[in-house]
Amino acid sequence: MTTSITQGAQEFQGLAAIVTGGASGIGLATAETLAARGARVVVLDRAPEQMPGHLRALTADLGNGESVAHAMSRAIEELGGLDVLVNNAGIGSQGSVEDNSDDEWHHVLEVNVLGVVRTSRAALPYLRRSRNAAIVNTCSIAATVGLPQRALYSASKGAVLSLTLAMAADHIHEGIRVNCVNPGTVDTPWVARLLAASADPEAERIALAARQPSGRLVTAREVADAIAYLAGPLAGATTGTVLAVDGGISGLWMGPGPAR
Repeated sequence: MTTSITQGAQEFQGLAAIVTGGASGIGLATAETLAARGARVVVLDRAPEQMPGHLRALTADLGNGESVAHAMSRAIEELGGLDVLVNNAGIGSQGSVEDNSDDEWHHVLEVNVLGVVRTSRAALPYLRRSRNAAIVNTCSIAATVGLPQRALYSASKGAVLSLTLAMAADHIHEGIRVNCVNPGTVDTPWVARLLAASADPEAERIALAARQPSGRLVTAREVADAIAYLAGPLAGATTGTVLAVDGGISGLWMGPGPAR
């Protein structure tokens, strides 16, 4: 019996992919999934030294335009072209609209939104030459569900969702598909750090799992499989799509009694 990472055989054989924020969590799972399915993969990350040795990684700070341009140029040169861009890198933020300073707003939007803009802008000339051109952005249910204490993060991911749809419209006639995934709470190192900083990490983990109708956190591999589908030839007719991988939180009512 094959595992999820190998299902779909080698549909990415001969294709080149760049994954941002690929040193851990969803990004690492995505890079490994694409590579296992035949893609040549380069990861861009602020901490490339954390990457497993079987994956190629370059340093990039998505909050810095020069860093992004240099890293994208090097990655595409190494790959010999580009077919798939996965805009996964991002940073989190906690607090209501009162709690974050202007500097924090600028920093999060600089990375989460302008980072997508910068990598996509650099990739487009090469994607136009591809037979399977796809961009997949990692968004969040924070873009579609009101979550407490996530004002800045939600605003940044709402922008990514809208940007995804606008890019899909702009580039459909160039043969470039643009989609995004909306993960729920994913069991990643970032979430683990948030839990560790709470007063009662175990109780907080139980609460996060209970918040999702499935009763558990989403795995990074599940999100990676969704990204691989949207990025691959099997999704050739899919563009401008927001795919929720969230244990049902955005679409199911699981409260006591019927919804009114």
